[in-house]
Amino acid sequence: MMKKYLFILLATLVLTGCPTRTPEPQQPPATVEPVTPVPTPAPPASESTPVPMPPKIHTLNWQANVAPLVQQMLGVQGIAPGSVLLINTVKNNTNGSVQTDKATAALYSALASNQRFTLIGQDKLVSAKQALGLSVDDSLESRSKAVGLARYVNAQYVLYSDASGDAKQPELELQLMLVQSGEIVWSGKGLVQE
Repeated sequence: MMKKYLFILLATLVLTGCPTRTPEPQQPPATVEPVTPVPTPAPPASESTPVPMPPKIHTLNWQANVAPLVQQMLGVQGIAPGSVLLINTVKNNTNGSVQTDKATAALYSALASNQRFTLIGQDKLVSAKQALGLSVDDSLESRSKAVGLARYVNAQYVLYSDASGDAKQPELELQLMLVQSGEIVWSGKGLVQE
């Protein structure tokens, strides 16, 4: 029953409409004055951040510094002419980065035309590393790995090399090792300079 009254009340309101409001008097539109824009200051021309200079790469003269050590080594008595020599990659024990590939290449170059040793070529060295399950990039940083590889390629000697100290002026140590016994038959040191 209550619903019936509620329905009648709503129907009456809808049919009679809502009471209307009297309209307010209209005001004339407001006038808009144009505003002159304020110029913004331009940024300073040289306010960009300068690009930092990259660090200077120290180029060491490996060839000039390796040659005297190699000459000393070639003077060792008791080495049969034509003995097979494996040159180990120079090991970096410095306080920074040195170009050990260039150092190793300098050793190969200094020994290339000698009459004392027959060098194991890079191609044969890569093949031997792969056959032994070593990475081609393995620098044979341990003496035992270098000697093991030398035995595999039938070398009588290994030239083990190590750069240590300050990377800007490292000390290069060379050791000529007899593969059969692991005995060091010669060693020499020298500072590598630019």
